[in-house]
Amino acid sequence: MIASGKLVLVSDAESTLITGIGELVSHDGEGGSFAAITSAALVIAAGKVAWTGPAARAPAADAVVDAGGRAVLPGFADSHAHLVFAGERSAEFAARMAGRPYRAGGILGTVEATRAASDAVLRANLRRLAAEMLRQGTTTFECKSGYGLTVADEARALALAAEVTPEVTYLGAHVVPPEFAADPAGYVDLVCGPMLDACAPSARWVDVFCEDGAFGADEAAAVLAAGQAAGLDARVHANQLGPGPGVRVAAEAGAASADHCTFLTDDDVDALVSTPVVATLLPGVEFSCRQPFPQARRLLDAGAVVALATDCNPGSSFTSSMPFCIALAVREMGMTTEEAVWAATAGGARALRRTDIGHLGVGARADLILLDAPSHAYLAYRPGVPQIAAVWQAGSLVAGAVP
Repeated sequence: MIASGKLVLVSDAESTLITGIGELVSHDGEGGSFAAITSAALVIAAGKVAWTGPAARAPAADAVVDAGGRAVLPGFADSHAHLVFAGERSAEFAARMAGRPYRAGGILGTVEATRAASDAVLRANLRRLAAEMLRQGTTTFECKSGYGLTVADEARALALAAEVTPEVTYLGAHVVPPEFAADPAGYVDLVCGPMLDACAPSARWVDVFCEDGAFGADEAAAVLAAGQAAGLDARVHANQLGPGPGVRVAAEAGAASADHCTFLTDDDVDALVSTPVVATLLPGVEFSCRQPFPQARRLLDAGAVVALATDCNPGSSFTSSMPFCIALAVREMGMTTEEAVWAATAGGARALRRTDIGHLGVGARADLILLDAPSHAYLAYRPGVPQIAAVWQAGSLVAGAVP
């Protein structure tokens, strides 16, 4: 109920009606595309969406929140992030802004710092970034290892990640560490053997950085096959720094997503259209590395499924803001506001093979955002302005405040 303009929180067993919604973005339409209604209401019960429709027809509930004409959206699903690390790389960023190109080798600086850090330091940084994401509307996020590159360090990274998200990704194949510089095949064997054995119990996904300076097509395929044999689903860092085999490797492995997709051939686009692989685009990387932005319009017009994610990491994209990535996608990648919001919510859910999030249909997990704005378009229309007024996760108010 409302008392003096504030919500009196109720137990999970009770229901909450959010009414007076200026625009309810539900994605609850046919064909899995953007869908929204105006002058709407939504009921939360038992952590799920129990009803949506016109505000004038809303049923009674135990508690009421008046959105006051503001927009309500599904929580963002960030399907690509690297949050278990120590140190920072601001000097590298400044050098790139001064003209030095990005190279995959910069990862090794973070590897050194992460190996030297205690569990407590890594956990504190991870939780700080997870809370930062939540305040900005991200209610589901994926988290990778990849900055340890030893059996013990990769295993502890994944155990820490599993404390904060179920979407945990084993990325032992990030780069070849210095101690294996003369024996990259030996490192691939380690990634596919003892390291995988130690890491698989904490992970849902296996990933590989398929790129010049990291791992080639055959190495990447071997890593994915080993991970899949251990019960992990595949995703791939693909075609970030130049044209390459990453998208093809993802398609052949039946991966859930090919991430980056900055440099694509026509064959790559065809592979993304003809398979269930989601093209996950990471515009924060291109902003931070001064690379060309991915051609989202080309992918969408061809019929590919596109997701947006932050790639939050200390080197190539140190942003946790999905609203920022939405604004970049609209301004720099040819996406409409509707397409960008869909990609950041339902698209991210597709990339994680989740049907319970990314939309606000009846029965969905009640992860939702109240914008301090009347329309989803404000996420791109007012870039850089904090607009997430409140966040619900599984039906509980977890960030911000209600009117």
